[in-house]
Amino acid sequence: MESIILGILSLLYLATGIIVFVGYFPTIKDLYKHKKKSANLTSYIIWAFTATISTLYSIFILPDLFFIIVSGLNLFAVLIILILTIGLNK
Repeated sequence: MESIILGILSLLYLATGIIVFVGYFPTIKDLYKHKKKSANLTSYIIWAFTATISTLYSIFILPDLFFIIVSGLNLFAVLIILILTIGLNK
């Protein structure tokens, strides 16, 4: 029974990572398609830094596939937004 609960919890954790990634789409769309400056550059620099550390931690310290996927998706989305924001600010 415990292994079933842990399996379900693992899948739910992976699902939350995917949901968070999809949650970035409106901001990406605003920046890319509408050229609307809807992201705070300072916030995304900080989030890119912390997401990079989390991803590196997930790869080298706690090599858990779901944690790597979740942290990697977060880093990818934050970097996309950061790059688009910097591009719009030029």
